[in-house]
Amino acid sequence: MTPDYEHHSGTRPAAWREDATAGTDSPYANLPAPDTDIAYRTLTYEVTGRIARITFDRPDRGNAITADTPIELAHAVERADLDPRVHVMVVSGRGKGFCGGYDLSIFAEGGLSPTASAQPTAGTVLDPEVQARNHNPWGTWDPMVDYQMMSRFNRGFSSLLHANKPTVAKLHGFAVAGGTDIALFADQIICADDTKIGYPPTRVWGIPAAGMWAHRLGDQRAKRLLFTGDCLTGKQAAEWGLAVESCPAEDLDERTEQLLHRISQMPVNQLIMAKLALNSALLAQGVVNSGMVSTVFDGISRHTREGYAFQLRSATAGFREAVRERDEPFGDWKRAQFEEGTGE
Repeated sequence: MTPDYEHHSGTRPAAWREDATAGTDSPYANLPAPDTDIAYRTLTYEVTGRIARITFDRPDRGNAITADTPIELAHAVERADLDPRVHVMVVSGRGKGFCGGYDLSIFAEGGLSPTASAQPTAGTVLDPEVQARNHNPWGTWDPMVDYQMMSRFNRGFSSLLHANKPTVAKLHGFAVAGGTDIALFADQIICADDTKIGYPPTRVWGIPAAGMWAHRLGDQRAKRLLFTGDCLTGKQAAEWGLAVESCPAEDLDERTEQLLHRISQMPVNQLIMAKLALNSALLAQGVVNSGMVSTVFDGISRHTREGYAFQLRSATAGFREAVRERDEPFGDWKRAQFEEGTGE
């Protein structure tokens, strides 16, 4: 068979920078683009050029996490991963911040009955009634019922790490508590200088279930934050190596687009190989085991004497008041009252 030099990509200038669907020699040639007409309850999904944009879309609730969030995030990430047009994906938040964590005003004040999910959960471990019964301070706690629920949140969030293609988290305003469980799974974090990043619930009623802090910051700096529940600014996050870059808030959009554009110029297969090679080091460090252990301890922290005290205080005095009492001795309640009122 005579080689078809005329249509070979090597006959075109810098063909390695072309879209994966370009040319008659592409395995995707003459095939339709993937379907984009899918709606979500907690986020939006859009592809512009070579960039998939996943945006949390509950600004009135601080983009707080519901039962739908991990399912929809994983679905959107998979769409981007399978779309040959997409080279990189970015996850961000609409409104005043990235994500205020879990919607614990519902959990803590309402007997831990989370918002309804679009997924069928009746009679399963994810049934809100099952979880409410398992979080009764006067009942018997089954740690594995708790683990089965929380580990599924982690699986959805970790799709950012395990996706074949690069993922970027764009942080502004606040990325706290469960919001960091999402952000720290991204391959690159870029943030505004004044972003608030941290896990205050380590002060009571929480351990970072994703278990990513030591892997991203190293042992001592991770402990500095989790032993106190203190937060970093975006500028400090960049100085500590948690974020790849920080900038003034008014420049965040432009700087993020510059980063996304540079990544998107790389061939998809090069990006995938580079990510897989680098992820092998993270996996060798025990990322999966860290998440498992941390998820178990997160459940335990909500069922200690102190954890039950926080839960009941939230139910009787209100979640904001319980958080004020938690944070005021540390001197950071004034800002937290505006940013963590709907999520933890």
